[in-house]
Amino acid sequence: MIRRTKIVATLGPATDDPAKLEQLLLAGVNMVRLNFSHGDADSHRLRARQVREISKRLGRSVAVLGDLQGPKIRIAKFKEGKVTLVPGAEFALDADLAVDQGDVNQVSIAYKALPADSNPGDVLLIDDGRLELVVDRVEGNRIITRVRIGGEISNNKGINRQGGGLSAPALTNKDKADIVLAAELDIDYLAVSFPRNADDIQQARDLLAAAGGHACLMAKIERAEAVADDETLDSIIRASDAVMVARGDLGVEIGDAQLIGKQKHIIARARKLNRVVVTATQMMESMIHNSLPTRAEVFDVANAVLDGTDAVMLSAETATGDDPCGVVKAMSRICIGAQTQRSMTKSGHRMDLTFSSVEETVAMAAMYSANHLNGVAAIVCLTETGGTPLLMSRISSGLPIYAMTASHRIQRRVALFRGVEPVHFVNEQLAEGELEQRGLQVLRDRGALKAGDLVIMTRGNKIGKDGGTNILQIMSA
Repeated sequence: MIRRTKIVATLGPATDDPAKLEQLLLAGVNMVRLNFSHGDADSHRLRARQVREISKRLGRSVAVLGDLQGPKIRIAKFKEGKVTLVPGAEFALDADLAVDQGDVNQVSIAYKALPADSNPGDVLLIDDGRLELVVDRVEGNRIITRVRIGGEISNNKGINRQGGGLSAPALTNKDKADIVLAAELDIDYLAVSFPRNADDIQQARDLLAAAGGHACLMAKIERAEAVADDETLDSIIRASDAVMVARGDLGVEIGDAQLIGKQKHIIARARKLNRVVVTATQMMESMIHNSLPTRAEVFDVANAVLDGTDAVMLSAETATGDDPCGVVKAMSRICIGAQTQRSMTKSGHRMDLTFSSVEETVAMAAMYSANHLNGVAAIVCLTETGGTPLLMSRISSGLPIYAMTASHRIQRRVALFRGVEPVHFVNEQLAEGELEQRGLQVLRDRGALKAGDLVIMTRGNKIGKDGGTNILQIMSA
């Protein structure tokens, strides 16, 4: 059975051996993530080059995601490396303190604007919410807090404010330099961390275009203000080509009790607005060291699949874990198991709407025809931009969608779309009739179709023209 939900794997020290990277791709990874929060430009260049070389040799389309670090809202360092904070104790966050002089009473902060953003009564969350500090007062560049939930705290842990609202811009100087690197590497997707609104995404898009990049923009939804109302959320989604449910910081800012509902809502809105959506953070975290996932992790991945996510993402599980390949195989099994549920082949997507685009009309007609006509084996889409298979992938279906294109860049882009299989197909100088038959022959040669299979095919009548899908055919392979 073809796995419809895609898998994103973060690269790191555990995958740097080319043999291990090849095993990872063979296990079923559809997109790799370069985490710009770690490593230098040369390490990212090497990893991107290795992925491209190995995937080309294997005949696989594997997308590359560059993930910007975003604003570094963290504490600095302790003299002894770590301290233990006791509930009720006073503890200061000091923007003027030397970066390595932290102790049980105080610590420096990397985000120097935090005192200006803080007010008495604010709750500051440290290390993904494991420690809670309540702001008592602000004295210049020094925030005096009272420890509400204590525990051990070590160097460089992240800071969030409960409810969000920190003024840090989404793009730092480091991010702007990494956007230039992303353009150089010709990555396929660029993830923007901590966007507050659509303008943050547009700024990244403009910088990427100026650098000569062609990547799709992915908004990481991880600030409380990004999900405070549908208008803001929808504007961020519309400004992006894809979104990521970044559950780490989002969960800290809005609270765990609200997170599951927001995850489902973000996925639903992204699909409604015809955008790709990735679900991330701690999906198989126990498998960093363990050989099997917990039952909770199995249900977490499966529920994201049932919600309609395009992809599920692995972070430390593959970047630094003991068995990256084993984690991918386990996640793949869970995705396949979830997609056997009957609800995964039913859809009411946009049934109550009219279409202003011929391309979307044809895409929706093709998918509903495929889902309701007995005997259809596959949907075949001849595409120049990947736009039509994206629209098709918003419809739940048990049938494979083959996106056939000559562009390797488009093949990598559609590799992230739920249920879409990229296929290299050069269609230049082929007459009508010959074009369709050549496409079907390519799929028969791959073993994707057999002679006599019923197929629904879409294409444009002007070959080579972007966004020109206007023909739907039902034919026999």
